[in-house]
Amino acid sequence: MKQPMDKVFSDITKHPAYFLACGFGSGLSPVASGTTGTMAAIPIFLLLSWIGMETWQYLLIVVAVIFVGIWLCDKTSKDFGVDDHPAIVWDEFAGFFVTMIAVPVTWYWVLTGFFLFRLFDVLKPWPANWLEKNLPGGWGIMLDDVQAGIYAWAVMQILIMYF
Repeated sequence: MKQPMDKVFSDITKHPAYFLACGFGSGLSPVASGTTGTMAAIPIFLLLSWIGMETWQYLLIVVAVIFVGIWLCDKTSKDFGVDDHPAIVWDEFAGFFVTMIAVPVTWYWVLTGFFLFRLFDVLKPWPANWLEKNLPGGWGIMLDDVQAGIYAWAVMQILIMYF
C-alpha cells in the first residue's frame, strides 16, 4: 500500500536514509517529484563543479552516489512499504550526475542535461525499463535512472562535439 505524502513527510525525519533518499525533501513535491528531485540535484552538481575537482574525482563521487543510493533507496522503499515510492528521488540525483560527466558547466549545458535526463528517465528505453522491472529493491530503483543518465550523457557528448 502506498503511503500518503503527509505520512512520508513526517517519516523522512525519522532516519537519515529517508531524508537522503527523498532528496533532502525535494521528493515530497505533490506533482512531478522526479523532476523536482532532478532540479534539486542541480545546485549540488554546481557546487561540485565550483570546487574544481578533476573528472576522475567527480567520477568517484558519482560511483559513491550510485552505490550509497542502492542502499538508501532499498531501505527507504522497504520501510515505506512501497517498491519505488514517488518521494524517493536519490535515483534522479544519480542519473543527473551521470548525465553531467565531463560536461562544460554553463547554464545551457546544465539545462540541456536536465531536459535530456528527464526525457530518458520518463521514456525509459531498453534496458532502463527492463532494469526497473526486473532488478530487486534499490538496484531496480537506481539502475534504471543510471541507464537514463548514460543515454543522456551520450547525447550530451555528441552535442558538445558539434556545438
